[in-house]
Amino acid sequence: MGQGGAPARTAFVTLVTNADYAMGAVALARSLLKTGTTADIVVLHTGAVDSQALAPLVTLGCRLVEVAHLPLSEPFNERHARRNLHGAAPFTKGRKPDFHTPLDNFCKLRLWQLTEYTRCVFIDADAIVLKNIDRLFDYPEFSAAPNVYESLADFHRLNSGVFVARPSLATFEAMLVALDEPDRFWRRTDQSFLETFFPEWHGLPVFMNMLQYVWFNLPDLWDWKSIAILHYQYEKPWERDHPKSSELKPLIDLWHDVYAGRDVDPASLPQPPGRP
Repeated sequence: MGQGGAPARTAFVTLVTNADYAMGAVALARSLLKTGTTADIVVLHTGAVDSQALAPLVTLGCRLVEVAHLPLSEPFNERHARRNLHGAAPFTKGRKPDFHTPLDNFCKLRLWQLTEYTRCVFIDADAIVLKNIDRLFDYPEFSAAPNVYESLADFHRLNSGVFVARPSLATFEAMLVALDEPDRFWRRTDQSFLETFFPEWHGLPVFMNMLQYVWFNLPDLWDWKSIAILHYQYEKPWERDHPKSSELKPLIDLWHDVYAGRDVDPASLPQPPGRP
């Protein structure tokens, strides 16, 4: 049920696969609640997350839905295990934390099983929302923002950290078939798959999924007044002394303020280095 006891038709959905991402989901949920959204906040979580890590999300009024890994073949799981996937397709632009497990990423496809909702917006748990984004529910399936953080040439690639979807069991079943085709290798897991499954995906504004590396790679693209969702791709803001911590300090400080429930005015935040 949605707020006020009315039937819920829309939901923001995230995925939690360990205690670290549970902490991220707390910051995400707090940021969404501050926007005054009337949509549900649904947290898909795997059995690897204990109840203590999930408790703050319950307190915030999130709906928790436990999910299992997708029923995929053993060869598929072996190809996409961390050691094999990162060996075949290493991350060269940034560093993924030790708790990153590629097979977990595919669990976000469980969103299509949430058929009690007419429209869902998925947001990765390593993101925060800076303004009301309920208008995203009016976008068609499948909508996502571009994977821009290094070059404008990447506008043709999507980033699956934020997307708009329409739950459907038929779509979910079709995904399972397409996902596990013999010898298929999804270089960037769910992101590569969704880009292939929805080849004519609709583009969201880049500000609906502003990747943190834009801060130092494309500072002219950074505009606090426009940014609706800030996504901490690669290194996470709750990690201690990660390799980009000094470069990203204002963004890390912002995440900690949101996580702690402190009010933040983005207009008061500093501009990227080199910007007035």
